[in-house]
Amino acid sequence: MNRDLRHDLSAAAAAVLLVVTAAVLGTVIQQRDGTLRVNWPPLLADWGPHAGPGTPAALAVAAAVVAYGPSVAARLRWRPLLLATWGAGLAWTWSLALVDGWHRGIAVRLTTPHEYLRVIDRFQDIPATLRGFAGHILLQSPDNWPAHVAGHPPGATLTFVLLDRIGLGGGGWAGTWCVTVGTTGAVAVLVAVRALADERLARRAAPFLVLAPAAVWVGTSADGYFAAVAAWAVAFLAWAVTGHRPGWTGLASGLLFGWTAYLSYGLTLFAVIAAVVLLLGSHRARPLLFLSAGFLVAPVVFTVMGFDWWEAYRLLVTRYHQGAGGVRPYGYWVWANPACTVVIVGLGTVAGLRRAGVTLVRRAERAQVRLALLVFGALVALLVADLSGMSKAETERIWLPFALWLLPACAFLTGPRTWLAAQAVLALAVNHLLLTGW
Repeated sequence: MNRDLRHDLSAAAAAVLLVVTAAVLGTVIQQRDGTLRVNWPPLLADWGPHAGPGTPAALAVAAAVVAYGPSVAARLRWRPLLLATWGAGLAWTWSLALVDGWHRGIAVRLTTPHEYLRVIDRFQDIPATLRGFAGHILLQSPDNWPAHVAGHPPGATLTFVLLDRIGLGGGGWAGTWCVTVGTTGAVAVLVAVRALADERLARRAAPFLVLAPAAVWVGTSADGYFAAVAAWAVAFLAWAVTGHRPGWTGLASGLLFGWTAYLSYGLTLFAVIAAVVLLLGSHRARPLLFLSAGFLVAPVVFTVMGFDWWEAYRLLVTRYHQGAGGVRPYGYWVWANPACTVVIVGLGTVAGLRRAGVTLVRRAERAQVRLALLVFGALVALLVADLSGMSKAETERIWLPFALWLLPACAFLTGPRTWLAAQAVLALAVNHLLLTGW
């Protein structure tokens, strides 16, 4: 066993120890006083070994990607590779979701009492609802919004309102939307890695973006959809700053970054990743004008329609502390949240992050350093979210947009099939042993 592999395994073992410690101490705390508000710490889940209609497909997809993923990714032409990544990701995510069956795995996920679809009928007059949106955030306000509606800007709920308006109403269509759009995030990451680093590293990362344990929560939670929108904002920015039609791609990036800010307050931290992309770009000046113009569209439209982002965010902070956020102990979650992240990105990503750190220290080849900087930009954004205290628990879902950008670190790994198998086993174990909350 060579030295690098020993260090990789040590990093993975340390990550396992973190998860086990979070599980053991979390169980003690939850049983003692119930303040964690999760039944299977550090995850929002319940113990429930089961199989379902998606099990055979999930096993087949995992086996195929482990056996053939690296070689196929190395030899396919670029555009077919992007389509193959999306298709395989769709198959993996759908099969994992259907382990719980169509009803529990897809149809009812976004219809529970705290979810977006519960308030569709309150958006009959969208401008009027937006003007009064902030007045329903606090728990003591009349007809207060459910937790997820109150906890996000109205762009999140409006997505499902508009789907309903075009005849795609109900939990089944909402879940299908989140899976279909959410799985395109992997394609966006590959596009960005190729533009900012090189194609070889993007190809090495592709199978890991397919078999990410995060797929358990992409299928289906709205955060999978949010992750894809943010990912494409970064991808278009990567194209813009590397000279690929900087006007159009800069504008598209700005539009998506603006929309991202109205999907989730926390995704404003994508400014950190955007800053890294700008740093790595060779054509930064011209895209900035188009980026700024695009970014302003969503804030102007929502403000004109009567929604005040800053007022709503201030009220959300109060609402957060009125609910579970005010009970959950910061001292536990500040280190247990990273344990959740280990579960969604897998041990392969942990080992890849170790290698990315070594790449920066040793100043390896230019493309590898650039990829390492992109990955660590996402890690910094995650750490800021963690320290803020506004992400206590449920980060296996909430941090999906950031976790997606940690996965390319797997491009640094040697022996990819072994690590891919570890990723797949983790996802399959979580999905078959636990009844996840999302």
